Amino acid sequence: MNRRNRRHCLVTLASLLGLTPTIGALANEPRYPQRPITLLVPWPAGGSTDMSLRILAEQAGRRLNQPVLVENRPGAGGTLAMPLLQMAKPDGYTLAQLPQPVFRIAHTQKVLWDPIRDTTPILQVSGYTFGIVVPMASPFRNLADVLRWARAHPGELTVGSNGVGTTPHTAMADLMERQGLSYVHVPYKGTAEQMLAVASEQLMVGVNSTGFAPYVESGRLRLLATFGEHRSKRWPDVPTMKELGLGVVAMSPYGIVGPQGLPGAIVATLHEAFKAAMYDPGHLHEIAKYDQELDYLGPQDYGRAMRDTYVAEKHSIERPAAARLPG
Repeated sequence: MNRRNRRHCLVTLASLLGLTPTIGALANEPRYPQRPITLLVPWPAGGSTDMSLRILAEQAGRRLNQPVLVENRPGAGGTLAMPLLQMAKPDGYTLAQLPQPVFRIAHTQKVLWDPIRDTTPILQVSGYTFGIVVPMASPFRNLADVLRWARAHPGELTVGSNGVGTTPHTAMADLMERQGLSYVHVPYKGTAEQMLAVASEQLMVGVNSTGFAPYVESGRLRLLATFGEHRSKRWPDVPTMKELGLGVVAMSPYGIVGPQGLPGAIVATLHEAFKAAMYDPGHLHEIAKYDQELDYLGPQDYGRAMRDTYVAEKHSIERPAAARLPG
């Protein structure tokens, strides 16, 4: 029996049973997606995360036959996409990048959203390499110089991050607390703004993801150390905090999520498109600029990783007294 005859039989049977409107509605249900999809990116335009996600969105859109439009929502340590995602309909037309700080800030601040309850995991994409940079003209030649200066000048070292509660902020705060040192924390909305401040010597030290790469490679910044488990392949001569005996390792995986209650069929469609986009040469080339590698997890595994991270962050929510805000 061909498709046309099978459909005719179903409609005839439905008519006899009084179900014609239901069957007709199902038969005419439009295929997802039928219009552009919005991807909320909780970082400023022009930063490393924004640039790589724009390429990922473009490639995913080609596979979905609908554009995936990036909408930047910078500020609040990368958490401003969460309220919008919480209010969005679970129809697959609003997605968000989910960075590490959302799991941390949910424990430290009173927020109306929950990173587990209010999301549907689609896939994990990648993670960051974090590092400590100083202006090229800085007298600090290594991290020991920074710590020595901070010890001799309590509360005077200015250190920038990409926001209160972000991984660079908490990693540096952890380091300074372990060393018994105080400093001035200067939060920025994103990488690009912070790196310009360090390169122009408005800040003494910057801590961020490898969005600093273009500044290091152009000779405007000096990379003193990274926070990874192992040395960066891109900068093999730069030591890790771990091998310096400082006991700080920081990683920050991120992925794509939808609102709570996203139907399984839509999750599967989005997962397939974004997974293929992850491995597109254009996306691989872009994340390689920032010393990132793919760290793929599917919906179920990513969901488990999110829950584990949420629990783990509960144990690292204390803001060390060593850091104070300027002013």
